[in-house]
Amino acid sequence: MQALLREVSKFGTVGGAAFALDLVIFNVLLGTGSETLLAKTVATTIATTFAFFGNRYWTWRDGQHTTMARQYTTFFVLNAIGLGIALGCLALSHYGLGQIWPVLQSKVADNIAGQFVGTAIGTLFRFWSYRRFVFRVTDDPTGSVTTPSSVSP
Repeated sequence: MQALLREVSKFGTVGGAAFALDLVIFNVLLGTGSETLLAKTVATTIATTFAFFGNRYWTWRDGQHTTMARQYTTFFVLNAIGLGIALGCLALSHYGLGQIWPVLQSKVADNIAGQFVGTAIGTLFRFWSYRRFVFRVTDDPTGSVTTPSSVSP
């Protein structure tokens, strides 16, 4: 349990920094007149690159690492799903519910829907999928978290 807590803490630290980067870039792009979904896509892509390197070299540095290209590609595919979750929340709020309640088309509402609600749901998916598919962390039957590289044959 302690190893999992340490892992979640590292993931949260990297994710928090990536979230801050995403938030700043998203709002800068909105401030320059960028379209809402395009701004979110660009901001998330940049933050994802940062998160990949933070997670690969710190959070799961002892995890199973395949080639950089394979890991990076898998990481981005899973992040595209996470981005889809955030974009879905943002689109539902801004373009769907915003047609009924125009206040949901404001910057504040966009930030709540895309940055907070969408990112929170997407983060749960990302943590699970990174552990399972990108960095290959397995749970030992004794309850300790292990990585294939730390288990002797």
